[in-house]
Amino acid sequence: MTADHPFAEYIRILGKGPKMWRDLTFEEACDAMDMVLDDRVEPMQLGAFLLLLRRKGETGTELAGMVAAAQGHFLEQGIEAAVDVDWPSYADRHRQQPWFILAARLLADQGYKVLMHGIAGYSENYAPTRPGLAVFHVKQATSLSEAAAALAEDNFVYLGLEHFCPAVQALFELRPILGVRTAVNTFARDLNPFHAPYQLQGVFHPPYQALHLATAETLGQPHVAIFKGGGGEVLRNPMKPAQIDALVGGEYVPEIWPALTGETTYKWREEDLAPEQLLRMWQGKLALPVPELAITGTLAVALKMLDPSLDCAAADVRARDIWESRDRRRFD
Repeated sequence: MTADHPFAEYIRILGKGPKMWRDLTFEEACDAMDMVLDDRVEPMQLGAFLLLLRRKGETGTELAGMVAAAQGHFLEQGIEAAVDVDWPSYADRHRQQPWFILAARLLADQGYKVLMHGIAGYSENYAPTRPGLAVFHVKQATSLSEAAAALAEDNFVYLGLEHFCPAVQALFELRPILGVRTAVNTFARDLNPFHAPYQLQGVFHPPYQALHLATAETLGQPHVAIFKGGGGEVLRNPMKPAQIDALVGGEYVPEIWPALTGETTYKWREEDLAPEQLLRMWQGKLALPVPELAITGTLAVALKMLDPSLDCAAADVRARDIWESRDRRRFD
């Protein structure tokens, strides 16, 4: 009889009977993901592992272990850059405009260095992040070292996951095969390639807020703002109050931000998805009050994260002033 495959132990931990299974420890999750990313597991094992995790629900400890493993598989190690804000963008199906790009641009214009990273996403009948970035001439780096160099020239740079951790990118390709999202869709948002002290997180569903909070705490992330974002991105919905789970110096600080408008009927999924619409909004040629408030509202959350002495109202006012004073002809 042949001996068990080394990875079988992790499937056994997750897949035992109803009263016998348990969560993985940080070390176990890290080792398991290290084996996955190092291609030391069989395809059947990988599918079983990811689906068992999804069925039971991942923990923050497990996700943090997977992040640690993934960071060890970056194509380049030891690359440093003085990034202030880590801004993940990992939603694969944008059924509305990625208005958050304008908020990130405005934040970078205040002197903060912003690294946005993510996946390409679906394009046909969707509005992925990357074409929107191109409209604003945001550098899309092809390596960690190139991103670091670009941040010396501009405060806003984008880096595709495939360019710094293709082993994790490959796991995203399993979604059409497995039919569901897996742990990679969650932990990739926490990769924080340059260990920026400030991090923004927009989630699809409110239960994921607590999960990302636990992940951030386990990883020792000092500052983070996590909220339910439009389309699963870092985009505040101005028509609803925003519950934000924040870490301020490592301490949990829950926040409730009020709605910014009494409007409740704006149809996000009926937007014109052409990337040029983002530019028209910047230029003041597009009159869409609700998305405009989404931009300033998102910027306000970032500003308060960076300066906790601001209250919500002051952050919203400051964000509005920044928006009104932008150079509308800058990208003509």
